[in-house]
Amino acid sequence: MYRDPVQSLETVVPSQAMRALRVGMIGIGTVGSGTFRVLARNHDQIAARAGRGIEIVIVAARNLARAAGIVGEGVALTDDAMRVATHPELDVVVEVAGGTGAARDWVLAAIAHGKHVVTANKALLAEHGGEIFEAARRHGVAVAYEGAVAVSIPIVKALREGLVANRIEWVAGIVNGTTNFILSKMRDEGLDFGAALAQAQALGYAEADPTFDIEGIDAAHKLTLLAANAFGMPLRFADVQAEGITALQGLDVACSEQLGFRVKLLGVARRREEGVELRVQPALVPAEHLMAHVNGSMNAVMVKGDASGVTMYYGAGAGSEQTASAVIADLVDVARLAGTPAAQRVPHLGFHAHAMNALEVLPRAAVRSAHYLRVPVHAAGGIEAVTAWLASQQVPVRRVTLAAPCAAGAQVLVLTEPMAQGALDLAVHALQSHPAVAGAVATLRVEMLEA
Repeated sequence: MYRDPVQSLETVVPSQAMRALRVGMIGIGTVGSGTFRVLARNHDQIAARAGRGIEIVIVAARNLARAAGIVGEGVALTDDAMRVATHPELDVVVEVAGGTGAARDWVLAAIAHGKHVVTANKALLAEHGGEIFEAARRHGVAVAYEGAVAVSIPIVKALREGLVANRIEWVAGIVNGTTNFILSKMRDEGLDFGAALAQAQALGYAEADPTFDIEGIDAAHKLTLLAANAFGMPLRFADVQAEGITALQGLDVACSEQLGFRVKLLGVARRREEGVELRVQPALVPAEHLMAHVNGSMNAVMVKGDASGVTMYYGAGAGSEQTASAVIADLVDVARLAGTPAAQRVPHLGFHAHAMNALEVLPRAAVRSAHYLRVPVHAAGGIEAVTAWLASQQVPVRRVTLAAPCAAGAQVLVLTEPMAQGALDLAVHALQSHPAVAGAVATLRVEMLEA
């Protein structure tokens, strides 16, 4: 008899023979509490889609009184996270406490005790993922981490499943909501970096210590995971060239607009014949490009596959239930693993020997891109001197113009054709001492993100 697949998704009751997936959670803060709420609210629908129920049976928390108010009756509580990691009756441990020290120990203990792990902890995986994934491989369990990369955007699943037929050429994304909010305010309201950061902190988009966000470290953690999924390479966080937005001036945001661009903090992983680029930096994006219209705290990731072409994924860059959505999606994937041979599961990262040998990370000097230069000059006539000097140094110039008049004085704006970063650095260093130049030369990369 024909059964409508959409209707059956919501109405078929999971088999009574298939017991519920038993879950222990470490951490019941923003992400943990959101996960508990969504699981409780949508329990029947999630169970129908997973083919079995999903039950949180024990939670580890520092503040047990607060945790009791969230989980209610029927869920055991402990202040000993290792008790959850080694609990004999659990199938899965969800680690949402954060950090890289104790969290590493909990996750490795859970794996050693034969438990699958779901985590939203990008720092943990970026820094210790090689060890964690190798342990998971040895013990035949899964480590799932959709919530660690771009919150509600299912980009890990897209790379591993939806785009599995493709040779991925590049991945580029706005993957930090805090910095994107700051850059949006700098553009829309003409704020300088400090004022925009203060507004982000007042609204809760930035932490009291925002270093991980504004220095590009958070984005580098996420790019590490994206590159590993896209290229089958090991986790190379230490090799990511990360540059934040703390030195970005409002003048450059305004000058970029004059040239038809917007500044975004981009994470870029690009496959080249000679290796892989892994970099996070503020960059100019054409104002008409979709990525230029990702504003506020939103995230977006673009992927170029040889068969699919360019695809784009957009969604919230932060949030309790937004992250919970990804955590529960991972739990559903784990729930569906029953009876599936380990070799047929979604593969762990970093164990393709040929990929590890073939894909080296390019040094910063070898990375090629177009560039933006803002050159302060003593007078508007300095544009001729700067243009002539760049030609004499064989810098491939696409466009030279004067910035709109501003309090900072005359500014020459330059867009180059793609060139190696090392060559650009040498040219800028030499240009700095030119007699027509009146101050520090500002530079930014230009990313066209072409199909």
